[in-house]
Amino acid sequence: MEGENLTSEEQFQIIGFSDLPLMKIPLFITFTIVYVMTLIGNLLIMSIVFSRSHLHTPMYFFLINVAFIDITCISLTFPHMLAHFFQTGTLISLTKCLLQIYFFILLLVTEFLILTVMAYDRYVAICHPLHYMSIVNKNMCIQLASGSWLCGTLIPVPYAVLFSGFSYCQSHTINHFFCDFTALMKLSCTSIHGIEIMNYVYGSTFGLFPFIFVIASYVKIISAILKIKSTEGRHKTFSTCGSHLTVVILFFGSVCSTYMRPTSNILIKENKMLALLYTAIPPLCNPVIYTLKNKEFTNVLRKTKK
Repeated sequence: MEGENLTSEEQFQIIGFSDLPLMKIPLFITFTIVYVMTLIGNLLIMSIVFSRSHLHTPMYFFLINVAFIDITCISLTFPHMLAHFFQTGTLISLTKCLLQIYFFILLLVTEFLILTVMAYDRYVAICHPLHYMSIVNKNMCIQLASGSWLCGTLIPVPYAVLFSGFSYCQSHTINHFFCDFTALMKLSCTSIHGIEIMNYVYGSTFGLFPFIFVIASYVKIISAILKIKSTEGRHKTFSTCGSHLTVVILFFGSVCSTYMRPTSNILIKENKMLALLYTAIPPLCNPVIYTLKNKEFTNVLRKTKK
């Protein structure tokens, strides 16, 4: 198909993990378990927060946003990936591919910003507890969440517009488990310089700077925790914050290392494995961090069981 341009009516082939035929069954079982557990865990968070009025606080308001994003993001990619294990030659039109890219970027950007807001919320709660209710009030929570979703909605538009005007003459095959735009960039025979510049600008603005802000917030938080006189209180707070920070670093680090590199240095197989990290691990771990390590949630779960 060298030299032949694709139009929005033509299709790409997503190979998923078909290049690992011997691992087909173990991978399918593993990914299915991850997907189901992620759905159950995040739906549990949402249902408990919605049904318990004493959990209607800023922290849990933002947590509901994260849970919804995690459910939507993994549902955008995993069902297609699981289907690939039993279908050969899975095809997707350019239009559907662009829609998947749009919503995937929307969810990534929004989660970056919501996690940043959550770090700020924890910083104020732990470092300035007496002023917490006046600083992080209901109106501010709504404004911060709305602003995050608005940015997430607008950022992918230029990507969709540029990709829709590209010519794809390298191949019809996308070596990924979903329609990732780095894989699509590799197939383009149109100059992708504009996309690369956007990656650096958006990556710095909505990825790198928020990441630095999160790290700075947790440095302050950890400093405040170390001043807690109670050993039990210090250990409990540090345990929860440490787990959250680990997942955040994994999420931010894997996403930034995937998308903030020159296209010439991108290794699609490597990106495919990194994509598993940020699409599977944080959504799976967040329910554990915010429920099993949270006394309010464990108390609610015990009452529910009774």
